[in-house]
Amino acid sequence: MANTRALSWSAALRDLKDDRTRRQDVREERLRTTAGLRGAPALALSAWRGRSGKRYVVGVHTLSEPDLDEMGEAVVIAVRRDASGIAELVSVATSGQSPREHLHRTWLAGARRRGATEMHVHRLAEGEAERSAIVDDLRTEHADPLRA
Repeated sequence: MANTRALSWSAALRDLKDDRTRRQDVREERLRTTAGLRGAPALALSAWRGRSGKRYVVGVHTLSEPDLDEMGEAVVIAVRRDASGIAELVSVATSGQSPREHLHRTWLAGARRRGATEMHVHRLAEGEAERSAIVDDLRTEHADPLRA
């Protein structure tokens, strides 16, 4: 007598659909860096997965001294980490060609008040429309609607 397991395809498909639905949350997906390569410094890179399932690669910077002069046009994500290192998106916004004044005074101050310690910057968007779409894809119910 062989051991056989009855497989309910409807239950399996339902579980697969539920798993896909749960995965649509906005989340950070850490990237492997070049730390293991000889002579190359580790790149501070990470990625965020939006509700659409698209992945956005970001450079990671501390929030204490962001280099606003070199930021340019980008999607900027304020992030805080819990004790276990899990990233939580605090605020997401776009920055224009000269974000220095407004970003520094308003958005960064609000992000700091909400506990952000990192700034993740996505510079690969082609234009303002694409940057706005990325912000909408990454925005969560907990994310502060501050604008950079």
